[in-house]
Amino acid sequence: MSDDLLKGSCHCGAVKFELRTPFLPAARCNCSLCRRKGALMTPLFPKSALTILQGEDSLTVYQFNTRVAKHYFCKHCGIYPFHQTRKDPALWRVNIGCLDGVDPYAFEAGVADGASLSVVEDA
Repeated sequence: MSDDLLKGSCHCGAVKFELRTPFLPAARCNCSLCRRKGALMTPLFPKSALTILQGEDSLTVYQFNTRVAKHYFCKHCGIYPFHQTRKDPALWRVNIGCLDGVDPYAFEAGVADGASLSVVEDA
């Protein structure tokens, strides 16, 4: 996949963003949060590749376990558009389901072993 400009949003449209990164190979994570939210994520990319176009004030952040990763959610519709990773906080991932014109069910996905990074049981 190329580094074409991708656009995306949360469900209600309060948060809009764009990024330049390949969106494949897609991945899922097996940590307790990602298992529950079930999102398909882009490969890792630097924060500089992501631009929030609208709604930064509509984002809320959820941190757990080591409190390194930052999972961003729209505080209006609850959708998770992107997160800063725990393994390397300089890197981010976007929820492929939030990208305009991209069907997250059309791709195979590997599993990232986020559970092994946990410092508490079942996280």
